Amino acid sequence: MVKGRRTYTKVRRAETETETRERIIGAMIALHEEVGPSRATISAIAERAGVERLTVYRHFPDEPAMLRACSSRWAEINPPPAIPVKRHRDPAAGFRAMLMSLYEWYRRNERLLANVTADLDRVPAVREVFATTQVRLMEMTAAMDGLWPRRNERRLATIRHAATFATWRSLDQWTGSDRKSVALVLEWIRGLR
Repeated sequence: MVKGRRTYTKVRRAETETETRERIIGAMIALHEEVGPSRATISAIAERAGVERLTVYRHFPDEPAMLRACSSRWAEINPPPAIPVKRHRDPAAGFRAMLMSLYEWYRRNERLLANVTADLDRVPAVREVFATTQVRLMEMTAAMDGLWPRRNERRLATIRHAATFATWRSLDQWTGSDRKSVALVLEWIRGLR
């Protein structure tokens, strides 16, 4: 009978540990959105999660471990746009749809992405974790370029530039609309020879 009670205690303790870890990750995500990774202190994370500082360190021994867990969970909640497998008959329509989905994703996640990109040069661990996002962006831009029948280095460079978060923010400032921004980029691409 004691053995059964001990098993229950271990299971409950494991559930509590998982819940605590989830609260810490949630606190990190919220603080990264509010103030950015460089200003999300262990004390602030612990306070937001309702735990002691040592509890944060027990779950995440260093900054890279914290950022990897935070980034992974955030990506689960906010998955980047899918790269379509099916080829479009009209390259412009396929491009428009892909860039629009990327710009809409940027808009939904603007606050956090602005803070993270601002910290890329300040926090080496942020740059390391953000590298996976950069790889995904390169895959997406290659797929956008692949919609056209012939390769064109100037088009690929234009697509890569247009697909950056910084370019989206700049275009949005001037056009005020994802649809208008995408139309402008498509004009750039059509003007290339």
